[in-house]
Amino acid sequence: MKIHVQFYAQLRDLIGIRELDVDLSKGATVRDLLDQIYAKQPALRSHDKSILIGAGVEFVDRNHKLKPGDEISIMPPVQGG
Repeated sequence: MKIHVQFYAQLRDLIGIRELDVDLSKGATVRDLLDQIYAKQPALRSHDKSILIGAGVEFVDRNHKLKPGDEISIMPPVQGG
C-alpha cells in the first residue's frame, strides 16, 4: 500500500524534501513506516523520540495501523512562546 508522508519545519529543512511516498505491506504500522523513512533519510533517526506523527487530523502513536492512502504528517514537537 502507498502512504504519502509530509515533513514539516526543521525536519523538512534537515532532509531537504517536503513529501515522500512510501510503499508498505498491508497491516504496516507507523513504526514500520518510520523504519523505512529512516533507511532513506538517516538524519531523521536522531529526532525519533521527539517527533510527532499525524494521521489525517489526529496525532497517533507508533503502533497505529496504517490504511492504504493514508496521509501522514511528521513534525517536530509543538513549541509555544
